[in-house]
Order: sequence, then C-alpha cells, then structure tokens
Amino acid sequence: MDKELRGMLDASANRPADADFGWWPQVFWRDVEDRVRVLRQRIFTAAREADHKRVRSLQRLMLRSWSNTLWAVRRVTQANAGRGTAGVDGMVILDDESRAAMAWWLSRNAMKVEPLPVRRVYIPKAGGKRRPLGIPTLTDRACQAIVLNALEPEWEARFEPDVYGFRPGRGCHDALAAIFGTCAGATRHRMWVLDADLKGAFDNIDHDRLLAALEGFPAREHIRAWLKAGVMEQGETSPTEAGTPQGGIISPLLLNVAMHGMEEAAGVRRYPQHWGHQGDHVAKGSPVLVRYADDFVALCHSQDDALAVKDRLTEWLRPRGLEFNEDKTRIVSLFDGFDFLGFNIRRYPCGKLLMKPSKAALARIRKRLHGEVKALHGANALAVVATLNPIIRGWAAYYRIGVSSHAYHQLEDWLFWRLWYWAIRTHPNKGKRWIKARYWRKYHPRRGDHWTFGDPETGRYLAKFTWTPIVRHAKVKGRASPDDPGLADYWRQRRKRQPAPVADFLADLLRQQNGRCPRCYAPLLYADRLPQTPTEWETWHQSIRTAIRRGAVTDPNAGHGRQLLHLHCVNHAPPARAAPGLA
Repeated sequence: MDKELRGMLDASANRPADADFGWWPQVFWRDVEDRVRVLRQRIFTAAREADHKRVRSLQRLMLRSWSNTLWAVRRVTQANAGRGTAGVDGMVILDDESRAAMAWWLSRNAMKVEPLPVRRVYIPKAGGKRRPLGIPTLTDRACQAIVLNALEPEWEARFEPDVYGFRPGRGCHDALAAIFGTCAGATRHRMWVLDADLKGAFDNIDHDRLLAALEGFPAREHIRAWLKAGVMEQGETSPTEAGTPQGGIISPLLLNVAMHGMEEAAGVRRYPQHWGHQGDHVAKGSPVLVRYADDFVALCHSQDDALAVKDRLTEWLRPRGLEFNEDKTRIVSLFDGFDFLGFNIRRYPCGKLLMKPSKAALARIRKRLHGEVKALHGANALAVVATLNPIIRGWAAYYRIGVSSHAYHQLEDWLFWRLWYWAIRTHPNKGKRWIKARYWRKYHPRRGDHWTFGDPETGRYLAKFTWTPIVRHAKVKGRASPDDPGLADYWRQRRKRQPAPVADFLADLLRQQNGRCPRCYAPLLYADRLPQTPTEWETWHQSIRTAIRRGAVTDPNAGHGRQLLHLHCVNHAPPARAAPGLA
C-alpha cells in the first residue's frame, strides 16, 4: 500500500488542502453507471467492427475515467461480499470518507501501483479437499476492477456463444439450458458426452500464452505484474510462475481469455454469419461444446467422435499449461446420464431428457442443513428461521429450472424431522401437542398450510422448498451481451421475465418500484442477471436481510409507504446530479 494513501485513510492524517472527502454520499450513482456502461458499449462496438485502433483508444479512456474509478471503489468496498476481507496489508475500508479518499488517490495513481502478493486462504471442497484462494489487497482489487471494465467489453465481442461462466448476463442456468436445448426432443443425434474437468485450471495457466493473447492492451504490463506478484502463506512469500489466483476480480476473465478458441479446437463448426444465423447455430454433424469456467461438456454423435474431441483438446490444452483431470473426465452415453453444475442430465427409456438435482447436490444440502440445525441447539426459533431461510430459498431458486418437485418434497419431509427433534430437545418436558401448537402454525398469510415452522413471538416463519415454483429458464440469445447497445431493450425485458423468489412483501415492493431503487434509480436487486448458483442466491438473500436490518426498507415521510433501497443508498439523502470531478 502506498504511504500517501495510508496517510489519507488515517483519521488523524492531514488531508490535502484541495481535497474534501465528504462528498461520497452525494455521488449520483446512476450517472456514474451510465457513463461506465456507455464507454463499455463503445469498446464493444469497436471490437465487433475489428477497429483495433479505436478499441485501444477507448480502453485508455476507460482506464483514466473518473466514473470508472468511482465504480471500482464502490464495488470493492461496498458491493462485493468480500469487502471486509483484507489482503496482506491488513487494510479494509468501511466509511464513506475513506472511500472518497481512495477514489481520489486511485484517479492519480491506479496505473502506477506496484501490486503486493496475494494472501493464500483455503475453502472446503466436495470430498474433503480444499480449494486455494488468493486474496489481493484492497488497492489491487480496485485497480483490477478498473482494468476489468476496459478489457471485458473487447472480449465479450469475441467469445464463443456457448461460453457461460463469469460473463455478464450469463450463468449456470444458461449453460444448462444450452445442453437441454441440444439434447432434448425426439431427435437422437448427439447421444454421447465428453464430461470433462480440468486439473487446477486457475493454478496452471501459462502466463506467456495468456499475455500473448492480450497483445496491445494498454494495461497488459499491469496484468503481468498481478500474475507475477507472488503468494504469501504463513508469512512466507513464494513466486507465481503460472496460473492466476482464484479470488482476484480479473482472474475469471483471464481464465476465459486463456481458454478462448477451445470450441474451434474441439471441431465445432457453425453456420457462417452471412447465412442469416449470425454465426450462432452449430452445423449438422458437428459436436457442441458448452463451457462454464473450467467445466465443460462436448455433446457428440458417437463414442468415437467423443474420443476424437478429447484427443484434439488434449493437444490444444498442453501448451496452455492445462490438462484433463482423468479422475473426473469420462465419456458416457446420454442414457447413462452425467452430472453438470449440480444437475443430473439423463435421457430415460421413455425418450424424455430430464434434468434433476444430482445425488451429490442432495447429499450436500442435507449435510449443510443438518450441521446448521445441530449448531442451533439452544437457540430460539427466530435464529433458526433467520439462519435457514437464505439457504432454503437459495438452493430452491437455483434448482427450480429442473425437474425438482420430488427433490423439494423429499427435503421438506427430511427437514421437518430435523426441526421436530430440535423442538423436542429445546423443550424436553413438553408434549407433542404443545410443541406443535407453539412452532407449527398457519404463519403464511396466503397459504392454508398449518404445518409451517415459525417464531410465535415475531411471526417470522421458515420458507419451504415446495413453495418455489418450477420456472423454465430461457437461455440467453446467441452472442447477446449487455455491452451491445442494440440489445438494451432485450436485457430490460429479460430482467422482467425472471421472477425473484423472495418473501412476499419484498416481491410486492419490487413490483411497485418497477425493480428500481428510488434514490439512484438503478436496478435494485440485480442488473444483468439473477444469481445462478446456490451460494450466490444465499448471499443475495442474506444481503437483503442485512439491508433490511440496517434500514434499507424505509417509511418515507412523504407517505408513499415502504420503499426498498440499495444498501449503499441507506441514510443518504437523494444526491445531487454529480459528484466532484464528474461534471
């Protein structure tokens, strides 16, 4: 961390005479986001037209943009779930004055910052293994967010249509819908699947290959510095000769850049653009490759075709520092089924293709809920509701696009007995009728369910898996990107068509406010897409709960009833049209 910035963030430090850092609450974020969005669209348009000179000029403009700096600081200090996690320098920013000071400093020094090593932490994976994460410093995260807005639109214009991981406007549900759309129906052409997994993709990407793909990008040397910054673990720093650490804001984009061209290497052929297909449709006889980050499947016509695709990709991956994880990579018939992104996808003897929650996913949610309920022994019912609701709603929201009703009912019955044992343990001297009358009532005002678990004192109740309706997901259209200025209406309508599975009173507020914050007028709970993993959904619901606790649901003096606000708009008066430096 630069000493000048540390001094500015110190409450006892002398501020620069010309810098008043009390203006952060008055930033009109809709103007900031509009400026960033328009500049991203200009980069995207120039890249699609192959005007490389204009692309580089606009990227340099984005790297210097004051609005982009404000956006980046807000993202890493307010919006991101890891905003309270420090890097090796131990610094976090929690107040508006420090955010303003950081933005002021970055606007002058962002492209001069020497990156520090990332802090190595580990998170648990399935099977008892641990996934390594690298946590950059807050300054490095902000600089990466600035660079991301300059680099991402260029590659959004170049990525293949069936790449869905870590891209704006796309997610797991789109990848699953692409597989279903390819394999469903009466035709039985692509009946063999290369179900592939790469070994340590983030940790083994070849730096030289990646940097060669970024040739000409104005901040290429800054990306090189981040890649070579090293890793600090238990006080010792080790160099990084390969890979891009998971945990960095720009790392997912760099993975997609490194793996760009995999579709062509696999032998996928698409109809030419001049045939009226925009180059989106796969030709007959060609395999289909659907990729989400480092997990992908190749849908092939025969077992021999699948083996040929695997051989071609093995040769293509080797110079990029990547290889198949042979323990998890297999070639299977669609009648045997395969697991992908938490779903089991299989064609049954009746001829139907069904997507169901996988056995591993069901085992994980049961283990998670069992651990949470066990940890809540001795707590009250309100704590049970507050802890389990985000998990239940998040898991059910993710799996609502498949054939999940049976799984929902199974989990509902299983969870009932876990809660019943919790209640008996909490009240060992009470009878079953008393326990039922205390905790299981008709809490939901619109449902006739008398067996809803809740807190009798507050009326808060536990959501049920079966309350989440099955909603088929409409896959994102071809190469559509939120950075395409010609598709603004498409993304607006797409947001409206995706219902948000939230509590009834929140859903009512969303409809009344047309999904927008009344303070900054930006989309309230989602921008380009809803969350599309169980963890994202859970974090989303928890952030709503935190916002409510901090006053994001307000009762305006004007008498219009309750309003739902962004968390960063709470306690801030409606701001002026611009902040210092935006005019």
